Amino acid sequence: MKRICIYTSDVMLITGKSERQARNIINDIKAYFRKEKHQFITIKEYCEYSGLKVEDVLGYIK
Repeated sequence: MKRICIYTSDVMLITGKSERQARNIINDIKAYFRKEKHQFITIKEYCEYSGLKVEDVLGYIK
């Protein structure tokens, strides 16, 4: 099953940060892309923001 959204637990796994720090990263990305609170962050947006390659990120969340 493929998915396009990235969640706090994914950010924790990729970065090694705590849950609180991962939530802050997600909130920073939402602000960067001018998303509203209820909107999701895509893997592509996360990669664009963080400078990571999509292939690398997908390896962690599969």
